[in-house]
This record gives sequence, C-alpha cells and structure tokens, in this order.
Amino acid sequence: MEEQYQDQQQEQPQLQDQLFENRTDLSELNGAVMAIRSEVQKIIVGQDDMVKLILAALLADGHVLIEGVPGVAKTLAAKLVARSVDARFARVQFTPDLMPSDVIGTPVFNPREASFEFKRGPVFGNIVLVDEINRAPAKTQAALLEIMEERQATVDGRSYPMEAPFMVLATQNPVEQEGTYRLPEAQLDRFLFKIVVPYPTEQEELSILTRFHHMGNTVVDDVVKPVLHGSKIVALRKQIKELLIEEKLLIFIAKLIHQTRNHKSIYLGASPRASLAIMNASKAIAAMAGRDFVTPEDILEVAVPVLRHRIILAPDKEMEGVTEEEVIRQIINGLDIPR
Repeated sequence: MEEQYQDQQQEQPQLQDQLFENRTDLSELNGAVMAIRSEVQKIIVGQDDMVKLILAALLADGHVLIEGVPGVAKTLAAKLVARSVDARFARVQFTPDLMPSDVIGTPVFNPREASFEFKRGPVFGNIVLVDEINRAPAKTQAALLEIMEERQATVDGRSYPMEAPFMVLATQNPVEQEGTYRLPEAQLDRFLFKIVVPYPTEQEELSILTRFHHMGNTVVDDVVKPVLHGSKIVALRKQIKELLIEEKLLIFIAKLIHQTRNHKSIYLGASPRASLAIMNASKAIAAMAGRDFVTPEDILEVAVPVLRHRIILAPDKEMEGVTEEEVIRQIINGLDIPR
C-alpha cells in the first residue's frame, strides 16, 4: 500500500504539469500588462490599484468611471494608459453647454455631392477619455448610453459602429457640485468599475516632486511609449473570456448580488449586469496574475469597484454617513466564501 501511495504521489505532479501545459498560454498577456504598467509608472507615482483596475477593464471590455478630487492624476493616468496602447485616443471635455452632436458628430451637407455626409465626433476613437462627465447635461450624457452598451451611435436612423477595441474612461469630481448633473443609474450601470482615487501618501508626494523636478522640460507624452497594438487587445479579450471559473464561484457571485437586493441598508440593489461584471472582471484579474482560472480572491478584489456605483443606500443610512463600500464588505463578511 505504501509503494502504491508513493507511486500515486509521483504521478500527481506529472499530471498537474500536463494539465498546466494544456491550459491557456497567458505569457503574451502578462508581458503586455507588465509593459504597460512599467510605462505608466515612469510618470505616475503610487495609484497602483487605479492603474491595475483600468487595465483589467481594458482586458474585460468594460468602461471605467474614475472619481477623485482635482489633482490626483485621474486624467493623467487614463491618458498614459491610452498612450501606452497603440490605438486612437480621443478626449472630450464635458461642459454644461455641450450638445450630443458635439460628442457623436453631425451630418454636414456636401454641395459637391449634393448630399449629407456624417462628420464623426470625438467619441469615435478606441480609448475615449470623457473628462468631468458629470458637468454635461442629461441629454448629452444620454447620448453615451447607446455608445457604451451597443458600441455604436445612431444618427438619422443610421448606425455607425465603434472600431474595436473601444473603451470609455470617464472622470468626475465629487467635491464641486455646482453646475454638475448627477449621472443616472442607467448610465452608471454601464461602467464596469467605479474607481475612487485617494490622496497620495507623504512619501509618494515627495517622490512626485522629485520625479517631475528631474524631468525638467521633458514632455510627458515623450516619456511613455506605445507597447501594445490595439488589435492585440481584441485577441486578448477573447482569450480572457475562455478562462475557467468553477460553478461554486458562480453561485457565490449570484448570492452576493442577491444579498444587495435584500439588505436593510440598501434601497436599490445591483442588477444582473453586475453579476456579469464581477465574473468578467475577476477573469481579467486572474489572467493578469498569470492564472487561467478564477479564485475567490479575484472576486473579492473586484466586488467593491464593481458594486459601489450600482447600489443606492437607504436614506437613513446615508444620513448616518454609512458608505457603499462599508455595506458591500458587510455583505461579503456575512457570506461563506467558497474554497
């Protein structure tokens, strides 16, 4: 019996090696992620979680809402990630007088052809940075709904598809509320993540000062170089969707979302789109970690940024100063995490 047990122990690592060799090859994806993070870190000090989640959303085919006070590198980080990807980058500065045609585009009459031609707006890029999205009126914000969900814009009954890969990176300022318009829940639900950017630590701030002092007159755009072609992202996205996730983890995600709809502190719970968002985001996080399978830790890592903008707290809890993150973690702590 002991000899048989030893033989099984010797065979098991060989079987594991064979299974590992037969799994998805993530070396190209990991190399691309490391290269992008390395380029961004040439300028950005700290904010590693923000950069990681932006890359996860890029690989998971999702959009990102970045919230933070002015000056914490929200726009710069989004711009540098786009810069490190060899794809068309577009930036739209939202203002209260911005009209949908300023974003999507408008038909223009061509006298030579005696017909109207559609002049595409700035949103027709691969990675689109929408700066201060909450400053535009509801009509303009609503123009983004079809674009973010269907990856197309409809003008005069004709649909114009967005070129893949397509991603919206939106920023908003939570402090200045004068002249802003709160994003409707339907639009918030289209964002894969809501990333809350904190202030840097004292040491990080010193590093920022030192780095930019030594840069002198060097232009930021000249420091960060493209390291990944946009067409490759499409292939990596397909690879991520094929990653393994056990049924017990799917059950855990379903229970987590269901609890948001039946919690006493929550007025409006998360939608089924949130379940899909957690699944897709956890696959991207797993792939970035070099694994072709999802673990409970991957789900826990993305749960808060996926859910914090998809739930509405009960009025009494808001008055008490309770945050969405506190309620989400309370729900997670009350669930049995599968192992």
